[in-house]
Amino acid sequence: MAAVSLSVSTVKPLGDRVFVKVSASEEKTAGGLYLPDTAKEKPQVGEVVAIGPGKRNDDGSRQEPEIKIGDKVLYSKYAGTDVKLGTEEYVLLSEKDILAVVA
Repeated sequence: MAAVSLSVSTVKPLGDRVFVKVSASEEKTAGGLYLPDTAKEKPQVGEVVAIGPGKRNDDGSRQEPEIKIGDKVLYSKYAGTDVKLGTEEYVLLSEKDILAVVA
């Protein structure tokens, strides 16, 4: 089996998929207590690093994605597929799983 080398620049999402770099999870609580790895929640905020061409409409045309590369987004908690490239964590989501753009 051949080894495949993946990087962010070689990953191109299809359809209405979006490739998001996951933000780091909180290391400690608001009260100052440090959290062990087992107690940390999965982050729901990340930065868009790649976008597919958009959803195909019934007439065959493409619907432009509402987000753009570089946007910080809030996405559903259990949405998408987790991907790890090197030491960085990413999520491959459908555009409908993105809840909001964070300013």
